[in-house]
Amino acid sequence: MRRREFLRKSILYGSAAVFAPTLLEGCISGQQKEPAHVHHSTHSGKMQLSWFSYELELRHTFTVAGFSRKVTPGVQVRIEYEGCTGHGEASLPPYLGYTVEGTMAFLQKVDLSQFQSPFLLEDIMDYLDTIEEAQTPAKAAIDIALHDLVGQLSGQPLYALLGVNPDKVLSTSYTIGIDTPDVVREKTRECAGMFNVLKVKVGYDGDEQMVRTVREVTDLPLVVDANQGWTDRQKALDKIFWLHEQGVQMVEQPLPKHRLDDSAWLTQHSPVPVYADESVQRLRDLPGLKGAFHGINIKLMKSTGIREAVKMIHYARTEGMQVMLGCMTETSCAVTAAASLSPLADFADLDGNLLISNDLYEGVGLCDGRLCLPDRPGLGLKEL
Repeated sequence: MRRREFLRKSILYGSAAVFAPTLLEGCISGQQKEPAHVHHSTHSGKMQLSWFSYELELRHTFTVAGFSRKVTPGVQVRIEYEGCTGHGEASLPPYLGYTVEGTMAFLQKVDLSQFQSPFLLEDIMDYLDTIEEAQTPAKAAIDIALHDLVGQLSGQPLYALLGVNPDKVLSTSYTIGIDTPDVVREKTRECAGMFNVLKVKVGYDGDEQMVRTVREVTDLPLVVDANQGWTDRQKALDKIFWLHEQGVQMVEQPLPKHRLDDSAWLTQHSPVPVYADESVQRLRDLPGLKGAFHGINIKLMKSTGIREAVKMIHYARTEGMQVMLGCMTETSCAVTAAASLSPLADFADLDGNLLISNDLYEGVGLCDGRLCLPDRPGLGLKEL
C-alpha cells in the first residue's frame, strides 16, 4: 500500500486524522546533523531507528532529598521514515536505575521493520513491552519519536493529533532545588519574574528555612516536593499545615512510595492536595492508588511515553483523581511532548529543559509563565 493511501485510511486515537495537502511539508529531516557516533538498528525501506548518548549539563547543582547531581545521562533517539525524522529521548537520572548502556542495549533489540508505518503506535508499544518489562525511558524515547513522526507525516502539530486545545496549556512551575540560603535566594530572583508558580524541593531537616528563604524573595504560589523525604506521618501533616499557611498549593510524594496506608491517612487529613510521584509509574499502578492520593504526577520517562500517559490521564479522571504532568531533566524534545498534554492536567511541572545549559532544540516556550506550544507539525522542534 502506498504511503499516501495508507495515511488517508489511518485512524489516530480513535478519530480520523486530517492531513495537509503536502504530507512532507512538516518534515525537518533536512536540518539534521547526525553525530559521528550514532548507532543504527533498523536498515529497511520502512522505519530506521538510530540513537546516540547525550549528557545534559545542569545550570545549577540539582539537589533533592537524598542526592545531588550536576549532569543527567541520556540517549537521543531518531526514527526516519519516508524522508521525515521523528525525535525522541530517554532521560536517565541515576535514581531511576537505568543506564545509557542498558538503554542502548534495549534499543539494539528493537526491530521496527516488521511494522508497516509509524501510525501503528498501539502495536509498536505493545511489541516493546514484549522485549523487556522495564526500560521505560527507552520506550518513551521511541514513543515520542513516533508521535513526532506521525505529526510531521500528517502535517499536524502533536496537540492537534491529541485533540487538545493549545489555548488551554498550563503555567509551569519552576523548580528551586535544596541549597544554601544565598543560592536559594539567587535562584528565586532569577526566575521569580518569569513564572506564575514555583516548586520547592523539601524533605529534609531544613524545610522551613528553605520555604522561608524563598518567601523572602517572592510571594508567588508554591508547590513542594518532598521526594519521599518525610517518614513520620503526623510530623508530615504538621509540616503540610504550616506549608499551607505559606501559600503552598500542593504537596508531592511526602512519604515513602510503598507506605500507601500512611499516605491515605495523610491525604484524608491534608488541607492541600497530595500527589503521588514515585508511587506511580505506569497505568497498571493506578488502581492501587485510589484513596491514597488526591492526584498523580505522570512523567513520560516512567509511563513509557505519550500513548500510555493519555490512558493514565483518562483513568485518573474516571476515578476522580487530579493530574500533574512532570518531567526529568530533559531537552525541549521530551518536555514539548509532555507540554502537549498539559491542557488535560491540573498542574504542570515542565521545566526540565530550562534547567540545562546544552539544549539541542527549540520547542515549547514560555508566555507570561504559561507554556507555549509550537504550531509546526509533530513536536515542532528546531535544532539549535
